[in-house]
Amino acid sequence: MQADLTTAHTWWDAAGPATPGDLKAARAQMGFSLAWHIILACLGVGLPLLTLTAEWIGVRTGQPSYQLLARRWARAMGVLFAVGAVSGTILSFEMGLLWPGLMGRYGQVIGLPFAMEGIAFFIEAIFLGIYLYAWDRLPPRIHLLTGVPIVIAGIASAFFVVCANAWMNQPRGFTMRAGQVVDVDPLAAMLNPASPPQTVHMILAALMVAGFLTAGVYAVALLRGRNDSYHRAGFLIPFVLAAVVTPFQLVVGDWAARFLAEFQPTKLAAMEGVFSTSSHVPLTLAGIARDGHLRYGIEVPNGLSLLVGYSPNTVVEGLDQVPVSEHPPVTITHLAFDTMVGMGMFLLFLGVWMLLAWSRTRRVGDGDVLGRRASRLFLMLCSMSGVAAVIAMEAGWTVTEEGRQPWVVWGLMNVRDAVNPAPGLMVGLWLVLGVYAAMTVATVYVLRRLSREQPVPLAPQERDVSSYPVV
Repeated sequence: MQADLTTAHTWWDAAGPATPGDLKAARAQMGFSLAWHIILACLGVGLPLLTLTAEWIGVRTGQPSYQLLARRWARAMGVLFAVGAVSGTILSFEMGLLWPGLMGRYGQVIGLPFAMEGIAFFIEAIFLGIYLYAWDRLPPRIHLLTGVPIVIAGIASAFFVVCANAWMNQPRGFTMRAGQVVDVDPLAAMLNPASPPQTVHMILAALMVAGFLTAGVYAVALLRGRNDSYHRAGFLIPFVLAAVVTPFQLVVGDWAARFLAEFQPTKLAAMEGVFSTSSHVPLTLAGIARDGHLRYGIEVPNGLSLLVGYSPNTVVEGLDQVPVSEHPPVTITHLAFDTMVGMGMFLLFLGVWMLLAWSRTRRVGDGDVLGRRASRLFLMLCSMSGVAAVIAMEAGWTVTEEGRQPWVVWGLMNVRDAVNPAPGLMVGLWLVLGVYAAMTVATVYVLRRLSREQPVPLAPQERDVSSYPVV
């Protein structure tokens, strides 16, 4: 075994670093794969909860519209789970093929969350099969309970995967001795200081993406005049869930920013475009980094110092604390952060609008949202909320990954030292782009076919739920 490891290290050293072109291709391939997969991952976390909520209301009230919604969403959930399994498998191969330097050195440290995610995936797959195929074979209450593990497993999958990413930001659980990783503690590595803010932030983001995306579909239907109980329920359930989550997400985002101020000040400096360490640091909206300054932005005096330490005298570390070679790309990180916050405020505004409408009329979703014209404008904005949530989530991950550059493991391993030194990575990028293009077309086609089908007839036990206990 030791001989094999020695041979592997000898090959690695002889291969030399990857070319700049291959490094860019590897980063582009991994970035695109993650950006594509994460949308399905968010739906995998949020859609089961929406489906169970619709089914639960249907069981309680006996209204067919909720039961039909649950059936429709469950079928879409099955399609998205299958496609997500494919894209997730691609990502698992990419981790080993594109980044052997990372996995070869630190694989034993971060293997636990990936193993736990695999267990959660199989639990989700098993109960999803039961949930889909036992609908007409179980009483409503029992069938509803079979969906609970799907929700738990989906959230657990997100938790474990994000823990692995959090470790890359705050590596823990091992000791470096003579250039070798020893004394590995996988649990300490998984539960590193970055895990709490990152996992909570991601899970709430997933619920927002699933809720606003689903609500956006039914908002379009309501705009087209389909103002029946089925479409109103299809809009209200996901929108209310996402709107309730949004203010909590903003609080968690503030928590994450304060975490960065303590543990990753360089990333926070890139997010806010702070080049010089000082107090009374303004909060800058927009702007482009040029010549060591953030230019063309709108400054809020003392804003960043107040947000970080509740005082204008709070000192905020700038990029001058690290060598220029360790500076993250400031412009893209800063603009991505501003985009995330801007989209979050837009979604919060929609939630407040809904709350005001409900407090005024107690009749949200039936065409009366602060007046007919305001109702139409509200639904038009809601039809864009799903796209806004996806943009916010993608921008947030851009901040997380770009803000860590040039490190793949914060302070320990540079990205260029982790990439596969073999030539031809650009070919793999084009092949993966082709695969994802085909999966995108196939997924959209299948989901459109499902949306055009007539609603599935209710099972006999769903037509009369009075004989079953209320859940």
